[in-house]
Amino acid sequence: MSDLHWISSFLEAQAAELGAADNTRLAYARDLKDFAGWAARRPVEFARVSRDQIESYLVHCEAQGLARSTRARRLSAIRQLFRFAFEEGLRQDNPAIQISGPGRDKKLPKTLSEEEVDRLLAAAKTTGRSAADRLRNSCLMEVLYATGMRVSELVSLPVSAARGDPRVLLILGKGGKERMVPLSPPARAMLAEWLQTRDAAEEEARKNGQPASRYLFPSRGKLGHLTRHRFFQIVKELAVAAGVSPDKVTPHTLRHAFATHLLANGADLRAIQTLLGHADVATTEIYTHVLDERLKELVLEHHPLARDG
Repeated sequence: MSDLHWISSFLEAQAAELGAADNTRLAYARDLKDFAGWAARRPVEFARVSRDQIESYLVHCEAQGLARSTRARRLSAIRQLFRFAFEEGLRQDNPAIQISGPGRDKKLPKTLSEEEVDRLLAAAKTTGRSAADRLRNSCLMEVLYATGMRVSELVSLPVSAARGDPRVLLILGKGGKERMVPLSPPARAMLAEWLQTRDAAEEEARKNGQPASRYLFPSRGKLGHLTRHRFFQIVKELAVAAGVSPDKVTPHTLRHAFATHLLANGADLRAIQTLLGHADVATTEIYTHVLDERLKELVLEHHPLARDG
């Protein structure tokens, strides 16, 4: 079996047995194909690659200037590939099992102040080529900030989830896991308004022979819904319109803002974990550090003894 067949079989197993998301499998594919290319130049096949050679590949990645997080992710993909190969009988050993990873840089996530989020929400109401675009942009931003959804979860949200003026949304998250998140009154109001415009546009499209979309934010592209890339561009446009630095605003920054603002206003860490869809509360605990850093900044900025002179 060639190295590419190993990768293909591994990815199929990830999808079938673990329900791995498309984005996760694409990341595995990129990392493992890079490793396969490196191995082919040695030349050595996955069936005979050794622990020393895997470690040499990681040194090669470091020499290329790749971030620690990228190298850790690549080693994780390699470990899982060889665990799969061992379990499937493709190898009698696992050469990656005892390799220590480089670890990950513990960077605090970027977030936004409540005032900056308010400016972005206001900008969404006036930014867009048409009234429908402006309404869609407002709905996207209100729902994202109200729920803390991942961008992939938001753009692929089925329209059925938003019918009937819902108080909560059912979200299909990573690994096919479902969770319920409540909607704020402004998000519900914007959702109801967007649904009217969306449904009218879909009805017109049906009259012209186009199939109906099952997505809340439809698109005529291949995916059938607004893409992550396009939403990323929309958020950058809104940042410019709101006078907020585009460098600090992404869809994921709004997810961080959702969590940080909840915590700052007294929400329980376990509740935030559930709302974000984190498997481990340790992942959610990073927001306590974000809050600590913000409190330090406030003291240094406003305490009289912290001022020069």
